[in-house]
Amino acid sequence: MNTSSKPELRGPRVLLRDVVPGDVDARFALGNTPDIIKMFGGDPTQVRDITRDAAEAWVTAQKTEPYAWVIEVEDRLLGAVRLHTLNPADKRAQIAIGILDPSALGKGFGTEAMQVLARHAFETIGMHRLGCRVLAFNDRAIASYEKVGFVVEGREREAALIGQEWHDDLIMGLLDRDLVRLT
Repeated sequence: MNTSSKPELRGPRVLLRDVVPGDVDARFALGNTPDIIKMFGGDPTQVRDITRDAAEAWVTAQKTEPYAWVIEVEDRLLGAVRLHTLNPADKRAQIAIGILDPSALGKGFGTEAMQVLARHAFETIGMHRLGCRVLAFNDRAIASYEKVGFVVEGREREAALIGQEWHDDLIMGLLDRDLVRLT
């Protein structure tokens, strides 16, 4: 039974849900993968093992953010997705996702989670536009966003310093009429 104020959002394979008590252990077990951290804009050479406190802080962040959901597939926590920087007057928000389980990458779970949350943002919350930023070298994420219907709207040159190297950010956007529907 869902006792959260956040609705559970379902796709064919993914469940977006609020946190549950076992999520601290699940997040701790996923650890920190340098290649994944790099795709988020972190320096992979500076990645340290996750601590229990960091896992608890991650879960608390998902709980306290009003538009953040844990991504679950077959009773396994894979990561999280959220809306942020909501602007009700302009009916727009930013969307962000993080798949933390390396074994889940490239299987379409992130794409489906983005589709499910975008549908909720448009149909339930009443948003008209979603935006996101993605590192220009993150080909897997860019392809995923494009499958949802996002288009590249711009490039911010040398916006991210990762280690000692500058990288561009792509600015992507999705309008409610452009969302690719789940099958």
